[in-house]
Amino acid sequence: MRTLVVAPQPFYTPRGTPLSVYYRTLVMAEQGAHVDLLTYGQGADVDLPSTRIVRIPAMRWLGQIPVGPSWKKLFLDFFMIAWTIALLLRNRYQIVHAHEEAVFWCRYLKPIFRFRLVYDMHSSLPQQLTNFAFTKSRITIDIFRRLEESCLRKADAVITICPDLRDYAMHSGVDPAKHLLIENSIFDDVRMRIKKPASGAKTAPPAAVSVVLPPGRPLVVYTGTFEHYQGIDILVRAFVLASKSVPEAVLLLVGGTVDQVAEMKALAAELKAESSIIFTGSVDKSSAMHFVRQADTLVSPRRHGTNTPLKIYEQLASGKPLVATRIWSHTQVLNDDICFLVEADPESMAQGLVEALQDKERGARLTVAAKRLYEENYARPVYERKIQQLLRILA
Repeated sequence: MRTLVVAPQPFYTPRGTPLSVYYRTLVMAEQGAHVDLLTYGQGADVDLPSTRIVRIPAMRWLGQIPVGPSWKKLFLDFFMIAWTIALLLRNRYQIVHAHEEAVFWCRYLKPIFRFRLVYDMHSSLPQQLTNFAFTKSRITIDIFRRLEESCLRKADAVITICPDLRDYAMHSGVDPAKHLLIENSIFDDVRMRIKKPASGAKTAPPAAVSVVLPPGRPLVVYTGTFEHYQGIDILVRAFVLASKSVPEAVLLLVGGTVDQVAEMKALAAELKAESSIIFTGSVDKSSAMHFVRQADTLVSPRRHGTNTPLKIYEQLASGKPLVATRIWSHTQVLNDDICFLVEADPESMAQGLVEALQDKERGARLTVAAKRLYEENYARPVYERKIQQLLRILA
């Protein structure tokens, strides 16, 4: 099938969500789809089978594109609309696979160009407007909610990534026969398109090379963004409390923008813990996975949310004990039989970190159960079967 994937994201970046677009496109192409992937100009090129990546102008003067709704993304999406129309005029696509807000314009282009529309719903966009404090206007939020519900009903297939979004889609009137719950649960190495440097040019070393981990000390690792909802400040305070029981432990924080890292470094210094907390800043996926392999304990300190983070599936499969907060984002997948669940406060998280580092027998038991859950419900063969089902629905 000739497929147009419309992904209004800085694809590919180390900052999280664009990874889901990579894996969707990769597996669809492996199943025989021929894909044009339309995305933002910023980002790195990757190798995908049977896939052509089309980018709007980079416009790097805008700076980094933030996570969540923003005026920068709204500006770039006007270019995405124009490029979408241009591609539809030049090519005959059987399927248009719209990620996130791209469905808002693809829904109205569908009757004109007569393609089958897939809505890949990674979040509720009206909810994002509130969560990221983009607007407090009830009128604006209601307009987006009505538009989103219309898109859910008009799409030929709807993909959601977690039970919470599945229930929302069903409540909005999606035909269960057109819905698929496809979690962002695979994490193959991203195949970067390597460009040969100019003669004599030196390439920068990967971030993993520049970080020296102290040997023989218990290592707690967090990987991901440093957005407020991720609870990094809770983790830093919890680690300081846990250090009273496990003074030799080290906390490695992988991710974050320059400003976010500076803010958390200041907090670590204020708590006199800067000698035992290491920051890497943003790194590529292979470097992040390298750090995960070095960990004694993994942690997900998110303070609130409803969508299950992609990294949870990596953590389940890692063979490492996991400490995670007892919030709906996590408990849709996690329970007390597969990880150390704690409340989203420093004292509870500190206790969980100490238990994970010291109770090796329980940690081993939990990791075995976690790996079993991942293999049975979320591993690559399961993901592939769901993509095959999607393609059958659209055939």
